[in-house]
Amino acid sequence: MTDQTLQPSQRGDGPADAGDAGYSKSLKARHINMIAIGGAIGTGLFLGAGGRLAQAGPSLAIAYAVCGLFAFFVVRSLGELILHRPSSGSFVSYAREFMGEKGAYTAGWMHFLNWSTTGIADITAIALYVHYWSAFTPIPQWVLALIALAIVLTLNLVSVKLFGELEFWFAIIKVAALVLFMFVGIFLLVTQHPIDGNLPGPQLITDNGGIFPAGVIPLVLLMQGVVFAYASVELVGVAAGETENPEKIMPKAINSIMWRIGLFYVGSVVLLAMLMPWGAYSKSESPFVTVLSHIGVPYAGDVMNLVVLTAAMSSLNSGLYSTGRILRSMSMAGSAPKFTAVMNKNQVPYGGILLTAAVCVVGVGLNYVVPAEAFEIVLNFASIGILATWAIIVLCHLLFVRKAQRGEVTRPGFRLPFSPYTEIVTLAFLASVVVLMAFDEIGRITLMALPVIIIALVIGWFRVRGKIDTSVLEKADG
Repeated sequence: MTDQTLQPSQRGDGPADAGDAGYSKSLKARHINMIAIGGAIGTGLFLGAGGRLAQAGPSLAIAYAVCGLFAFFVVRSLGELILHRPSSGSFVSYAREFMGEKGAYTAGWMHFLNWSTTGIADITAIALYVHYWSAFTPIPQWVLALIALAIVLTLNLVSVKLFGELEFWFAIIKVAALVLFMFVGIFLLVTQHPIDGNLPGPQLITDNGGIFPAGVIPLVLLMQGVVFAYASVELVGVAAGETENPEKIMPKAINSIMWRIGLFYVGSVVLLAMLMPWGAYSKSESPFVTVLSHIGVPYAGDVMNLVVLTAAMSSLNSGLYSTGRILRSMSMAGSAPKFTAVMNKNQVPYGGILLTAAVCVVGVGLNYVVPAEAFEIVLNFASIGILATWAIIVLCHLLFVRKAQRGEVTRPGFRLPFSPYTEIVTLAFLASVVVLMAFDEIGRITLMALPVIIIALVIGWFRVRGKIDTSVLEKADG
């Protein structure tokens, strides 16, 4: 791409964020592509789909499609902002540009809330998955959680290239497992191999209550849980600041998320519903294990347990990576502790990564005190963080488009379709998810925590507002 074809902000005469200085541009196209797909595929599919199928039947495919579409709108909004100005501070840096430092402060700490609590959920999940194998049963859950945190933290501190390699192989394992299962499922469909006396096919849907066997209400209520299955798609925006050709790599990576969601989430659920009656699945077991064990595949549980263990390790790895970069961007402006801006000799912002890891150590304590409840407790806070992060991304894009309409900035060729209507509908959808949380027992606990989080944010803002450095985001010299 020649200099003449780049947008002004890509040539360097647009705003420049001081928080982007000093990073290594070590992430390649294959890393970014796999970070994009890895963020879109996680335990929400491998584990969560079983219980949701049992609750709503084949209509779960519609829920995944609808939530996946809005997740794509969020990441496509972020993609346009990335091409406007790639930044390791990602949506925090864009919030600073379009909403001011208050917006950046809110975006950053809500992202930190999301990923530090998700990190606790991840190390809890890793410990539970390892306990699946009897050899590890004698080891206390909190010890396994601490070991998992220590391993992933150490690898994250080495270099961004190692982070990219880890995410690449974590994603390869997840994708390979899904593709292999889909090949097996399609083979069973084509050969009409009976499973528990039932012939696989569309008739398993029509003969068991159709697409909406329990009505539409369970489908609607499921939306607030399903949306969190996509809770890592925005991480690709943080990685954009550490790759050499974001204007070339990012559009391909982001566009690929759409068809991957359609193939892996919607396709998998439709396939599962045609292989066994929806009532055969349960929340206590991965739906993929349910099918494979019923056709006599040996060690199906062990293999899938290894896959979900990989997904949890990937999530923890990504959370430490992204919060380190986000906190550094905030620290440069004065809205996060100074030590979170510090980098090591390998150009890794280790201060922010260590702060996130410190919160995860609290999670190790939870695993010691209340091992059975640790997972659910922290997921409540993570859900608030991800909704706030997504809403801020979409709001930043809306403000960016309005600036472009006034002629103050130039929109890149890679654009969110049907703007500004897409942003408005997406924000309305995210608001509806908050409303739906009130109809769920765990969701109600989450909503009760919301005033506490808001009060903490307000108190924090009054403590840091005198330290804010507004020169962090300036016009580059070109």
